[in-house]
Amino acid sequence: MRSVNEADERSQGAARTNRRHNLSPHIREARERLAHGYDAKPEFQYELLSIFVRNELGAMVTIPLLAIIVALASMFWAPVEEVLGWLAVLFIARTMLIIHCRRFIRTPANEVNLEDWTKTLIIAELLYGLSWAGVVLVGLHPTDPTGHIFMFAALIVALTIRLMFASTVMPVVYAGTVPMTAVLVARFILLDDPFYWAMASMAVGLHIYFVFLAKGLNATVMAMLEFRAEKSSLVAELEGAKSISDEARRRAEEANTAKSRFLATMSHELRTPLNAILGFSEVMKSEIMGPVSNPTYKEYCENIHSSGSHLLHLINEILDLSRIEAGRHDLHEEAVFFVDIAEDCHRLLRLRLESKNLRLVETVDRSLPQVWVDPRALRQVCLNLLTNAIKFTPNGGLVEIRLEAAHDGGQRLIIKDNGPGISKEELPRVMQAFGQGSLAHQSAEGGTGLGLPIVKSLVELHNGTFELRSKLRRGTEAIVTLPANRSLKALQPLQPLGAERHRNATAPVPPQMPGEHARAVAETA
Repeated sequence: MRSVNEADERSQGAARTNRRHNLSPHIREARERLAHGYDAKPEFQYELLSIFVRNELGAMVTIPLLAIIVALASMFWAPVEEVLGWLAVLFIARTMLIIHCRRFIRTPANEVNLEDWTKTLIIAELLYGLSWAGVVLVGLHPTDPTGHIFMFAALIVALTIRLMFASTVMPVVYAGTVPMTAVLVARFILLDDPFYWAMASMAVGLHIYFVFLAKGLNATVMAMLEFRAEKSSLVAELEGAKSISDEARRRAEEANTAKSRFLATMSHELRTPLNAILGFSEVMKSEIMGPVSNPTYKEYCENIHSSGSHLLHLINEILDLSRIEAGRHDLHEEAVFFVDIAEDCHRLLRLRLESKNLRLVETVDRSLPQVWVDPRALRQVCLNLLTNAIKFTPNGGLVEIRLEAAHDGGQRLIIKDNGPGISKEELPRVMQAFGQGSLAHQSAEGGTGLGLPIVKSLVELHNGTFELRSKLRRGTEAIVTLPANRSLKALQPLQPLGAERHRNATAPVPPQMPGEHARAVAETA
């Protein structure tokens, strides 16, 4: 009971930890927003300010032109002095804003104090907005109502431009647009006319609508920045993974080189004493230098010789597999008959077949053409597969060899036995180096587990395929398929044979125009 309670407490503690871990980024983000007094994510604040500054610098000429147009139109009902005074104030405020924008651009990103710069740009935008609102005070009581409508249209245009330019920083939007709308509404209310009151209400409604549009633009820019940040993060992760992969590949290549050097050195160091062990044990076993009086010593000599032979065979297989994996196994190809190689392997292993009382059924197609292969490699493939079949087939069992043409024009070797077989789960393991099936390992002779990987590698070097089919307690079937381009097909004779040549010579010659006979003779020559 106590263990159950402890497990529940651990699970609840892990759940609380996960919740805290998931909430911690949001808490940090909210804390930073409260500290900065700004709705945007702190990591994007610099980018948003940069977009606003670039928008202002990009409209350095167009906005003053709009102000000049408004000033020229205002001269129809307002005194020229008031218009020029308003234009001068506007240009001063605009110049101050541009100066601050240029300073922001020239300041390195790592030296920018976002909080101070946000306040500075808000103040500069507030002054600029107040200067635009000052156009309402120009010609405060025009006799023509057209002036009021023009003021309304001009400020709506200026309001729209400011909302578009400053939509990335909402505090700047409020600082630059609220003064315009407030002054315009105040002027229309002071006129004491229902028509102008309606226009004031329209100005307030348009301002609210434009603010919603600016928030939509702000959300779009934020989403764009988030996507760009995610892309940058993914690129950084990919670059990090690539650097790790390159480092792992470099280490693997170094390890592979060290392995190759080790195997080359050890093969020489092991083969030298093995030759002496095999030679001297063979001499003592065969009693060439005289009889061995103690039978136990003679048995020891036989064991030493068989153990040395097994060790030499293991070293050769390891070296073969390492050369193949390193891509340094060169094929010495020539034209041979696959049937001859299969029969040679059968003759070499005949004694082992007879010692286990195994029955061999050989079905070969002797009409198969020659194949362009490495005879030594192909012989090793046949020997390994046939040795495995003999090794894992119980006494009195059956081994079958079939050599036939493949459907695509290649040739296929099939070696089948009725041994213990391999389970479906263990098939991938036996295809790996030093891998063996559990039931076969328990019920048959020992082995190194390198035969099938060597077979697969040698067959793939010939662009062929190797397939192993097996079911538990139902035997194993090994299929080697050589591609069609390895089969050498006889060429058609370049000239007709005797009967065809005689038939062509006795065939009637069609009449020829003058000169055709000479041309035909020249072409034949």
